[in-house]
Amino acid sequence: MGQVTIDIERCKGCALCTTACPRKIMEMSKQANGKGFFYSTVVDPTQCIGCALCARMCPDCIITVER
Repeated sequence: MGQVTIDIERCKGCALCTTACPRKIMEMSKQANGKGFFYSTVVDPTQCIGCALCARMCPDCIITVER
């Protein structure tokens, strides 16, 4: 199992992480961060397999995955 941490204030809402996730446990938030972007969020953390594809796809390196 993995634990995903996202720095939501630095997220620009590109959604690359949501498309990269093989379990489809990430989606874009309905709320905007301080910069006005809809940030990525984990909707079901118990289903995370710790593959870190989301972190590898993030162009701003704001996602960390711990196993």
